[in-house]
Amino acid sequence: MEGIFFYTSLSIFVCLLVTFELFRQSKRRRYPNLPPSPSLSLPILGHLYLLNTPIHRTFHRLSQKHGPVFSLWFGSRRVVIVASSSAVQECFTKNDITLANRPPSLLNKYLGYNHTSIGASPYGDHWRNIRRISTVEVLSTGRLNSFSEVRKNEVKHLLHKLSQSTRGENRFTKVELKSLFNEMTFNNIMRMVAGKRYVGDHVSDKEEGKEFIEIMDETFSYSGGTNPGEFIPFFNWFGGGGGYERKLKKLGKRADVFLQGLIDEHRNKSPSEGRTTMIDHLLSQQESQPEYYTDEIIKALILSLLLAGTDTSAVTVEWAMSNLVNHPHALKKARAELDAQIGEERLVEEADLPKLTYLQNIISETLRLYPAAPMLLPHFSSNDCVVSGFNIPQDTLLLVNAWAIHRDPKLWDEPESFKPERFEGGGKDSAAHKLMPFGLGRRSCPGASLAQREVGLALASLIQSFEWERVNEKVVDMTEGTGLTMPKLVPLEAMCKPRSFLNKILH
Repeated sequence: MEGIFFYTSLSIFVCLLVTFELFRQSKRRRYPNLPPSPSLSLPILGHLYLLNTPIHRTFHRLSQKHGPVFSLWFGSRRVVIVASSSAVQECFTKNDITLANRPPSLLNKYLGYNHTSIGASPYGDHWRNIRRISTVEVLSTGRLNSFSEVRKNEVKHLLHKLSQSTRGENRFTKVELKSLFNEMTFNNIMRMVAGKRYVGDHVSDKEEGKEFIEIMDETFSYSGGTNPGEFIPFFNWFGGGGGYERKLKKLGKRADVFLQGLIDEHRNKSPSEGRTTMIDHLLSQQESQPEYYTDEIIKALILSLLLAGTDTSAVTVEWAMSNLVNHPHALKKARAELDAQIGEERLVEEADLPKLTYLQNIISETLRLYPAAPMLLPHFSSNDCVVSGFNIPQDTLLLVNAWAIHRDPKLWDEPESFKPERFEGGGKDSAAHKLMPFGLGRRSCPGASLAQREVGLALASLIQSFEWERVNEKVVDMTEGTGLTMPKLVPLEAMCKPRSFLNKILH
């Protein structure tokens, strides 16, 4: 019996293998003039065997060999990687509607409410509706302005914690910054969404906060987009990848229970408790337009905001501070600008940010060298199209390597160097097709304004309030870690000392 079972399983596997390969070969033959591709494509896996972390560096190496527009096979899925500024411009002008779809994935099925969230939804009426809700009701200028005090308070909380770590002494103290930045951005979004802090001090329910941070961390761990379980269906049937799909189902249920709990908590609030959060506002809209503002759409919006607005801002502030302690002249110049524009009588505020041009240049240069999304969110072709003279067939997954474009020596002088001055005057180096940390086209990130406010205020406050130095003579390690948002491999530690006026203006 065991022998029969073995040979039957082997026969099924071989049949699947042959069918799979014939299907892929037929797709290759149907389209002439496809982007170049590595010659060795393995049965079943395709080119997945080539992928190493960090993935943007792997794609960069492949583009140097095969050209700035090349193709790979992830299982039976054709993938085109673009690392050319001119090709990106062509993708999101001439072909913007064709490439406005998102690819179907198990991650977005179970975490994106069956591809109905703003980031995962196919292009069409539903996406236009939730895009309108997010930009008008959640991320509009007026809505963001109404939460300016929340962001201000969370930055002040960060400054208090740093000040306490120095014990009020006028000397440099070593501090670890990654966890503080994560706490600040997470609490900022959660206070806007749900009205309360979830991590750190003054937390009403630490277990609730711990639960959701675990959900967030696990979600990010699955968000690389290259898990074999996404591209090889029977890999999941036989339990490959440690049960990838099973884990996603379980994680999706945990996230849904947590988010539904937030909605029910706000729905059951008494009028005397106030209704000022984003959930409150969306529930009030639900009363008049229940067909648009369903619980599921509200949960998907909350989850999208949390995933897009927490880790991304935290890692950007960490990269920016790492750059500044490695380049004291830039730090000194930024502090001089703050002293000239703001002075020593008050803390910097969001309204001051537009006149802090050198600070904005520092942020732009940080996003160029260390974009929080080095590979932009994937696009999916709804029809055949042409990019850089190559045919891109329908149902092709298209990835843009923003990290590689941001470091292209054909576009940037000294592309590996940290030079905020390159953005002075808002000249050619600010062109959208060259600098694209928030994506391009109609599927670009709607939360860019929130990110710019949060990162700008935090960074300006840290520079204004403290003096900063490296821990020792060695430069800060700028090696990239693995993850969707390109974290630092080694969390940032630095020496900080409160400036003489801090206690007066902080209190």
